[in-house]
Amino acid sequence: MTTQLTTLKPKDVADLLARGQAVLLDIRDPDEFARRHVKGAQLRPLATLEADPLRIAKGQKVVFTCRSGMRTAANCERLAAVVEGEAFVLEGGVDGWAAAGLPLAVNRKAPLELMRQVQIAAGSLVLLGVLLGYLVHPGFFGLSAFVGAGLTFAGVTGFCGMARLLAAMPWNRPARA
Repeated sequence: MTTQLTTLKPKDVADLLARGQAVLLDIRDPDEFARRHVKGAQLRPLATLEADPLRIAKGQKVVFTCRSGMRTAANCERLAAVVEGEAFVLEGGVDGWAAAGLPLAVNRKAPLELMRQVQIAAGSLVLLGVLLGYLVHPGFFGLSAFVGAGLTFAGVTGFCGMARLLAAMPWNRPARA
């Protein structure tokens, strides 16, 4: 077991995958993975990684990826701990893979990632509160203060009411078969 992840360039990972010598594990959440991921990558969300042991064929290398590489870098010890032997990370993540011109699986019909929806909604409400506060009545500044307080609460407690509300919206529910 190692505590580091060795960085591999996208073309090197693509070669390993093409030869069947590696498995690429995407540690993002399902909503992020559904919208855009490396073709052939397996979804293994970071939140559930330790709960279910990895089943990797003998002799295969394990390469982790996220969107930009920041999440894998921030969790390298945790990721390396679930792998027997050396562990690797895709340099630049899915963004680096795309920048190298390598194929992605893209589903534009999948909803935006939940955190992006929260950012859009919160930013829009703050902007609306400020505009209405200046143009209509100063009491509307309270909307911006309310959203700011909600974001602060979410950061401190880990509970985001807006994310829960958005997750329940029809466009974020899985399609029924």
